Amino acid sequence: MSSEPRSVGASFEIDAHDLQETVVVGFSQFGLAGLTAVDYLVDHLDFDEVGHITADQLPAITPFENGQPRHHTRVFSHEGAGLSLLVGELFVPAWAAQPFSEAVLEWTEAEGIEEVTVLHGVTIPHAPDEHQVFYVATEDYREHRLADTEIPPMGRGFLDGVNAELVARGMESDLRTATLVTPVHAQAPDVEAAIRLLDATQRIYGLDVDTGPLEEFAAEIQGYYEGLAERLTERAETEGPEDRMYM
Repeated sequence: MSSEPRSVGASFEIDAHDLQETVVVGFSQFGLAGLTAVDYLVDHLDFDEVGHITADQLPAITPFENGQPRHHTRVFSHEGAGLSLLVGELFVPAWAAQPFSEAVLEWTEAEGIEEVTVLHGVTIPHAPDEHQVFYVATEDYREHRLADTEIPPMGRGFLDGVNAELVARGMESDLRTATLVTPVHAQAPDVEAAIRLLDATQRIYGLDVDTGPLEEFAAEIQGYYEGLAERLTERAETEGPEDRMYM
């Protein structure tokens, strides 16, 4: 049974402006592949920080580097790349997925955002030939972004949590939404999975990022990410399994 304060609803406040029409998201999830990928983009394409998200009634973290604290969920933007990035180091448990997603979706509507892409790793049994990226995307996203790529659709299954909320809203609105999914292993960060997600993002958005230094980048922050992964595992054990998606 979860010890989280379910009787008190979590709430989120987003303060981020000067955005592009497309947002690519990496959350704190198993393997940290999506989070590693967007963090790498921020570092190697010189994105500017334009805002952050705060959480109320939710166990939070305050990351810091060289003694300087920062917000756990930050928003970056790059006019030349035509992208904004959401870097989410805070684990959002399943019971808080709906209010978090609602806050994000209200923000996207208020800021005129037209598209959201989530980079996501799942810890599921998989064969070596399944070390690739799959998509779950709304029809308008598929037509707009995936027609000229070789990224395959994911087989039968279902999304849950934040991913489910975002894609479901995309099905009912003009917001183009997709989750790019790849299998991940338990270690954090799963560098190979992060590289796969980066490659897929580059194909979709026409970016030019050298993924060669990613292993060195991951090694530099390995201790930090291992601590983040440990917190994620503790939360997941309290919450119960969250990755319930089939290939």
